[in-house]
Amino acid sequence: MPRPKRNPTAKAPRAIASTQSLSAFVKGVCDVMRRSNCASALQYVPELTWILFLRILDAQETRDAEQADVLGADFSPALRPPYRWQDWAAPQGWKRQELFAAGDGKLFDFINKDLLPHLHGLDVDRRTGLPNPAASRKQRIIGRIMTAVERVRVDDEANLRDILDRVHEISIDHIDDTHFFTLSQVYEDLLLKMGEKNSDGGQFFTPREVIRAMVHTVNPSLGQTVYDPCCGTGGFLAVAYEHIARKLGGTAASIGIERLKHDTFFGREKENLVFPIALANLVLHGIDQPNLWHGNSLTRRAAYAALFDHAPAQFDVILTNPPFGGKEGRDAQKNFAFETSTTQVLFVQGILAELAPGGTCAIVLDEGLLFRTNEGAFVETKRKLLDECDLWAVVSLPGGVFSTAGAGVKTNLLFFTKGRKTGRTWYYDLSWVKVGKKTPLTLAHFGFGKDGAALDDAALPAVLLDEWKSDEANAGQPFPSYARLLAARSDSRYSWTVDFAARRAKARESMQPLRDKAAGIKANLVDLKEKLKQLKKAKAASTEVAETETAIRQQEKNARDLEAEAAAIDAAVFDLKAVNPNAVTTADERTPMQIIASIEEQGCIAAQALERLNALLAATPEQAFSGGG
Repeated sequence: MPRPKRNPTAKAPRAIASTQSLSAFVKGVCDVMRRSNCASALQYVPELTWILFLRILDAQETRDAEQADVLGADFSPALRPPYRWQDWAAPQGWKRQELFAAGDGKLFDFINKDLLPHLHGLDVDRRTGLPNPAASRKQRIIGRIMTAVERVRVDDEANLRDILDRVHEISIDHIDDTHFFTLSQVYEDLLLKMGEKNSDGGQFFTPREVIRAMVHTVNPSLGQTVYDPCCGTGGFLAVAYEHIARKLGGTAASIGIERLKHDTFFGREKENLVFPIALANLVLHGIDQPNLWHGNSLTRRAAYAALFDHAPAQFDVILTNPPFGGKEGRDAQKNFAFETSTTQVLFVQGILAELAPGGTCAIVLDEGLLFRTNEGAFVETKRKLLDECDLWAVVSLPGGVFSTAGAGVKTNLLFFTKGRKTGRTWYYDLSWVKVGKKTPLTLAHFGFGKDGAALDDAALPAVLLDEWKSDEANAGQPFPSYARLLAARSDSRYSWTVDFAARRAKARESMQPLRDKAAGIKANLVDLKEKLKQLKKAKAASTEVAETETAIRQQEKNARDLEAEAAAIDAAVFDLKAVNPNAVTTADERTPMQIIASIEEQGCIAAQALERLNALLAATPEQAFSGGG
């Protein structure tokens, strides 16, 4: 069959030259969808996902076909007429024109009754319901992305044509193998809508600037496998791909690019709605064969595992943000050594098993998991973490980082490497920075530039420098940003080091006398219980038997209390909460009389202001507003 060609009569592609024009484009498309039965982000994001995906797929296949033609090589497209975008969706596409001529409703009929069933059938045989053995890997990905689309959600054909025309206008001629391209940026902007408060999609979306800071810290490289056990929309994997591709630059060999796109990134996602969005997001970023597993990572039950068939058992780099506040049932808990219903604790246990020796993990965890020492599963999971891994950095984030996604919980970033016990952990405090919807946490707050290099003071946010320069002792000193201190893990006003080895040793020293005393009581209990046995055998007086039983119960309680006190000391070792010992606090050193005098002074100022205001109100307009100033 003839290879696809570009349509010479198609409308000129739209130039998107700035973030503002990109946002305007996304807003325009979403506005059309909102008036067409897609009121919320959870409705219009999936609808626009498959439309954007088919658009970029067609562009990729057209480019690949032209390259094959130049080289005289064979090319087998994943989609053939009339199912290519250029046939049915492009404004001048022959199928689109044919459907328009046939009358209203024919475009809907074609998509719902022909196109979607065909795309579903690329992965699953429509007759048997079994995987299609003839499907290529690319066709399986297409089928999975389209699996959640049963029919077009947009309810007006004129609006649908408008949406298709707008998406078709985007230029993708500047796509290359190592950089973000326009449609991936469009999709990033679209996913932000899911992360907004009250969208109900924020649980699947981690702020991209936080992800970029985590990726820059871990600094993954070609040859390492990168994994996210709860990948949501795929943000960690997409940013890691961007990071590695940037490091490779334009000199990367084709075999390296193939390895990066096909054998580097792996993820799991449970939600039916989000799994196809993650696939599309990764494809739009250039990972044209994502290795994603659909199912519950904690119960280990797969809904679809065909794209994960060559995943390793362990991974070199894990980047993740487990869901906050989730609860799991017995079917998930039984898979872990330390059973609890708390989702994040189970995910940490799973990560410790799936992280390869020498591998590094960067994870977002809530404050509660760090400081809780009153539940066995929390303590034992953190003990395992510190025993098997070097927890080398903890970053305390501001409380509002996830507020735009509807989560006000305080969070931290933890970085650890598997293979050696934690000795010393470096902490960095960003919790004092005030963030909100209009002032989000940015990469610059961490002190990173877009390329991962540490920024000079001139490029740092003013809020950092203002607080730093307010102290005369810091005059002329560079701001101790996270990025600047990271390599040496130096202590500063915002960073400090905790010696966990020393903390453990001190705890053991404090616990030993308690344990020794408890052991002595238990040894004495053996004699008391033997005495009670003999008394009962000799049918001694009931009062003597009762007194002995009371003594045994009291001694048992004493032993338990001592053991509990020792256990509490041990558990306190694993309180990982970031408490900055170098934080500067301003104490009010005024005496009570000085405070009263200040209140009186302010009262006089207020009284004078009220007197002046009353005089102005009593005056005529001409009197009130005459004069200078």
